[in-house]
Formats: sequence, structure tokens, C-alpha cells
Amino acid sequence: MLSRNRYFMIGVLLVMFGLQFRLIQSFVLNEPATRTLMKLNKDASVASNGPDLAGFIQEVAVPRPTKKVEPPRWVGLALVAFGAVITLHAVAMPKRE
Repeated sequence: MLSRNRYFMIGVLLVMFGLQFRLIQSFVLNEPATRTLMKLNKDASVASNGPDLAGFIQEVAVPRPTKKVEPPRWVGLALVAFGAVITLHAVAMPKRE
């Protein structure tokens, strides 16, 4: 069972993550993260640069792929609200003796 301190810490972290999501407009994934996301989505157009000549030419000629992610505004608000509820729950819990 989680103690009062752990509930409080989880709540504070969720509030902080929520505030961070509320403050950003978008973020750009780097090349390895974009390639991993493409492999997970089964979109092999950019992710399959093999050791052949075509893969080498594509690696040199085409700019490195990056993906711009724009999280919805409600995600930050939901994290803040959920974190606040958990934090208040931790404050309301009885202390261990």
C-alpha cells in the first residue's frame, strides 16, 4: 500500500507535468525517436534505410526525418486536475503512527 508521502509526490509530479504540457505549444522529436515511431506505426517509407545504395543516397540527399507533435490542450489540464486530487488526498490521509 502506498504511503502518504508517495501519494503526495505522485500528485506533485503530475501537477508539474500538467503545467509543462500547458506551457508548450509543440515539440519536435529527434531522428531516432521519429524512426521508432514510424516503425511502431508500420510506416516504413523513411524508417527502412538499409545498407544498399538507395538507402545511402536517401540518407545523404534527404534531410533527416523529424516529427512535430502538438499535444491537445486538455492533456495538461487533465494532468493538473488529477495531480491536485491526488495531492489533496495525500493531505487528507491519516498519518502513520
